[in-house]
Amino acid sequence: MSARREGELCDSLLTWMQTFQVSGPCSSYEDLTGGIAISQVLHVIDSSWFNDAWLMRIKKDTGENWRLKVSNLKRILQSVLEYYQDVLGHPVSDDHIPDVGLIGEFSNVAELRKMVQLVLGCAISCDKKEEHIQQIMTLGESVQQAVMESIQELLSKDPPDTVTGDTYVNYDSQSRKYYFISEDTDEKNEILQRCHDLEQQVSLLLEEKKGLVTENRALRDQQDHSEGGMGTSSMFNKKMLLLQTQIEQLQEENYRLESARDDYRQRCDELDREVQELHQRNLDLTGLAHEAQALRDEMDVLRHSSDRVGKLETLVESYKKKLEDLGDLRRQVKLLEERNTVYMQRTCQLEDELHKAHASRAQVETLNRQNQELQKKHSAESMRAEKWQFEFMTLREKFEALQKERERLLIERDSLRETNDELRCSHLQQTCLVQSDAMLSGPSPPLENLAAEILPAELKESVVRLQQENKMLCVQEASYQERLCELENLLEESNRSKNRLESENRLNQQQILELRALIEELQRRLQEHGNREEDSSILKRKLDEHL
Repeated sequence: MSARREGELCDSLLTWMQTFQVSGPCSSYEDLTGGIAISQVLHVIDSSWFNDAWLMRIKKDTGENWRLKVSNLKRILQSVLEYYQDVLGHPVSDDHIPDVGLIGEFSNVAELRKMVQLVLGCAISCDKKEEHIQQIMTLGESVQQAVMESIQELLSKDPPDTVTGDTYVNYDSQSRKYYFISEDTDEKNEILQRCHDLEQQVSLLLEEKKGLVTENRALRDQQDHSEGGMGTSSMFNKKMLLLQTQIEQLQEENYRLESARDDYRQRCDELDREVQELHQRNLDLTGLAHEAQALRDEMDVLRHSSDRVGKLETLVESYKKKLEDLGDLRRQVKLLEERNTVYMQRTCQLEDELHKAHASRAQVETLNRQNQELQKKHSAESMRAEKWQFEFMTLREKFEALQKERERLLIERDSLRETNDELRCSHLQQTCLVQSDAMLSGPSPPLENLAAEILPAELKESVVRLQQENKMLCVQEASYQERLCELENLLEESNRSKNRLESENRLNQQQILELRALIEELQRRLQEHGNREEDSSILKRKLDEHL
């Protein structure tokens, strides 16, 4: 095929690919080399085989990495070949298998055409082939001719779908193995159902074939009576070509189904005979199995009896040994009874001591509570003593301040007295002078106005105020002296109670230590006595076991 014709076919197949309107790039040969658009077209053709999980394995971001492109194309080619083999029922010849390495690395147009040609074969052979054929009919005339040429090339070079005798021999041997292992008739029912389905398919295909033959005859008559132009003739030729292709495919499928139906019928008869033979053999084996089960049950009974006899003999021997040891055990029992009597007496003594220890423990707890109460009282008394001492110091400071204030007032009083005396003397002198002048001039004034004239008014007020303050300070000093005496008495009393509580606390601590030592001694004795009682109980259990 020339390079020009090769390019035209590739262009036509590319145009056909673009009719699916997938999301992947599909505008040039380079877009198809990544495999993304091809995988999406296959998903549209048959979404049950080329499902979403398979589509997710196709890498999207290939870019210029030809290794990723080759990986995608290999995965697509493998799935397409499996689709031809498993779904369509006929393998692809080696001439139509493209070289994905040349497509991914060098964008080879010829190999790319082979890949798209395989996709075209999937489209015209799948369950929705009528839709895809109608879609091809909507394309341009040149594109339709190129697509039809690609279909004829693909169909002409496919190997015939024949089944050899060796295949049926292998299938027969495998079926025999399966029946000898499973011994059921499930496969027979499946084969009968398959035969029935194939017969229905054959009848449907025959009806479809008759319809196509009728349509073909009508089209031929229409061709003979047609007087249209070249455009109508070419369209008719293309439809004829498509119909012939469909007829050939249906004929091949019809021959294949008829052959398979005959083979399945023959196989079904053989399986019926084998089922009867196996059923008879199953009955024989069932009888033998019942006999073997009866013998096996009898053997189990005898084996159980033998085991029981051996166990009884062993038990008799053990009883003999126990009787021999019984005399020694009786002597040991007498010794143990004597020891037990001694231990019981010792236990009574220890119980009495334990009761005393419990009483001592109660006393210790009482002393602990008293000690805690005394400690609380001691802490409270300490707080009170500190509080009183603080008040005492505060009052002492106030008392000292008042004494200083009193001394200051006394000094001020003395200075005022001296000033008063001086003023009185000076006033008396002035009065004497005035009186001498008055005597010379007239009668003397009364005596009560003399003192008022001698002392001025401000001095009188100061003297009265100082006298009142002096009285108040004297009263406060007396009260502070009484409060100070009371605080000193309380401090002495708290010190005495503190010393008394400390002495009581020391005595209580000493008693607690003595009682704890006594309790530890009693516990040690009780533990020793408990170990002896355990030895006695062990010997008693041993005696009971022998008896």
